[in-house]
Amino acid sequence: MSPGEIVARAKAAGMGGIAITDHNSAMNAPAMAARAKRAGLACLFGLEIQTAEETHTLALFDTVDQALAMTDWVYAAMPKRVNDPDTFGDQPILSAEGDEDEIADLEWRILAMGCRRTIPDTAAKTHELGGLYIAAHIDRPNYSVVAALGSVPFAPDGSPYFDAVEFSRTAEEAQWLAAAEGYAITRSSDAHNLDDVARVWTEADIGNFTVAELKRAFAFRLTRPSPRLTRF
Repeated sequence: MSPGEIVARAKAAGMGGIAITDHNSAMNAPAMAARAKRAGLACLFGLEIQTAEETHTLALFDTVDQALAMTDWVYAAMPKRVNDPDTFGDQPILSAEGDEDEIADLEWRILAMGCRRTIPDTAAKTHELGGLYIAAHIDRPNYSVVAALGSVPFAPDGSPYFDAVEFSRTAEEAQWLAAAEGYAITRSSDAHNLDDVARVWTEADIGNFTVAELKRAFAFRLTRPSPRLTRF
């Protein structure tokens, strides 16, 4: 999926805003920002960070610079191993210039691997940079905080690490409300191909699609997840 294709698909589906969270990297955020701005589509920029606990968590930011600063912090704690394209596929970085989705570079690190950053440290860094921190697909049996830790964790003083928790596209909401207790809920497409973009979504009555407005929506439990998908 290229930035231009993602934006076109989201616009055609009537999305008001999207968030892009590649695995452990936001190097394609500049290209996505350029395409989204040209199309008039609101966009947040982030990463799906695989933490030291072997969980997937989402860091979302308003700006490309914030997302790239988070990327640098994650990269510093990743194994310095060169990607094997035959095993993991190419990892293209798209150009932010021009109208075409052209490859400007290839990321050499294996982005499919995790990093040494813990959930508490990642939460603190995300919030320090002005972002939102979300526990990804908590209903999944692999790489979710519930699967890895048994529950969505809170800090020792009882304060939340996360701003919200995410249900996957097929999660049965009633079965997971107890696990999500104390947190706002979102549902995201987690699209890895164009056909999955906007198949599920989250609605909220907010002024603008920004971190501050979403943080308010999460704090006051204003989010309304779409129905689950019963089949692919």
